Amino acid sequence: MKTSEQLTEKLFNKDVMSLDTYIMFKLKEKTEQLKSDLIKRNRAPISLSMGAPTANPPEELIEKLKETLHDAGIHMYSTPKGEAYFRKAIAERMQRRFGVDLNPDTEIFSLMGSKEGIANLVRFLITPKENQYEKDVIMVPDPGYASYLQFIKCSGGAAYPVPLTYENDFKPNMDKIWDNMIKEGYKPENIKALIINYPNNPLGVSTTKEYVKSVIEFCKKHEILLISDAAYCDLYFDENEKPFSVFELEGAKDIAVEFFSLSKPYAITGWRLGWVCGNKDIIQRLGKGKSTIDNGIFKALQKACSYILNSEAGERYIEKGNENYKHKQSIIIKGFKELGWPIDEAKVPHTTFYLWLPIPKKYTSAFEFCADALEKSGIVLVPGNAFGEHGEGFFRLSYVCSDEQLQEVIDRFKADGFYFDK
Repeated sequence: MKTSEQLTEKLFNKDVMSLDTYIMFKLKEKTEQLKSDLIKRNRAPISLSMGAPTANPPEELIEKLKETLHDAGIHMYSTPKGEAYFRKAIAERMQRRFGVDLNPDTEIFSLMGSKEGIANLVRFLITPKENQYEKDVIMVPDPGYASYLQFIKCSGGAAYPVPLTYENDFKPNMDKIWDNMIKEGYKPENIKALIINYPNNPLGVSTTKEYVKSVIEFCKKHEILLISDAAYCDLYFDENEKPFSVFELEGAKDIAVEFFSLSKPYAITGWRLGWVCGNKDIIQRLGKGKSTIDNGIFKALQKACSYILNSEAGERYIEKGNENYKHKQSIIIKGFKELGWPIDEAKVPHTTFYLWLPIPKKYTSAFEFCADALEKSGIVLVPGNAFGEHGEGFFRLSYVCSDEQLQEVIDRFKADGFYFDK
């Protein structure tokens, strides 16, 4: 009889066996291991790693949820597609927020968070193959959301990096990317999709309509799916950088789907609600696949969120939250400039709650710097290469904790000698 470990290795496919624990959970585990010692040294952990709001959800949303819990049939099965009132509320939201018209019956589908939706779409697109250059390919931003790579890898596909750098102004030339893929040996017929993510995690940057228009034309030219991850579209604090939907651009519905999440704007990361919208044939095919996996979202959550999506209370909450993030960003930028970081405030993006910075000069790797910051100062940061090869030399911080904690981060770095050029 094989050991349990050997049996597990035999049962699971090799792509799943090669997966590591998601970076955020690894950081949490490491922090727990060091926590007691850090507290003894007056360095209790301060997390700048998790991309999740720490505020309470809108009070009106909580009250609306309480009200719905006594509605007839509210605790029974829903449907993977989403209740009609939820899809109609989404359609109204898309019209109000972006001026985009969507058919709630054919062009919108509910999700248990956008992460689940993207993971399932990737799995449905990919036919697993052994040979690297025979694999189905999905292009992903690099640096980009770490889970993209894991979705694709454990589905038996190949993730091809699309570099987002200061040098290309975070607007990579997709024709050059395509040519490089073909030169490397990937087959055009196996290239399935391109994922874009603006505003971007981890960089915090957005982009222009002109650039996304060129991306739409690129995808149409090569007949590949454009997957837009718009999870951070409501997190902005400069009207000049107001995020937009790909469907504001002509021709997008021919080739694209877009994913949205309620987690970030309404601070309900644990509720797990989102939606995908766009090309009706892609949406319906994704829906058929999902109908074999889940029975939909708890109807009480759908009903409460149908209210908040188009309410004045919801708008006020988002506006207040964005004002708060703007204030927090100013605290952390001021502090890191005092520590010698070469931050050009004119180029700092005003979207998301992330800041992307280079590691101090004395370090040769992002992992080494972030490990030192945790072990010496109790500050939890994310090494840039956790988001892709082009993230090496950088780190990401998330300014969602209290103002006092943000200042404490700066004070500890000063006391512990974490300066940019020393």
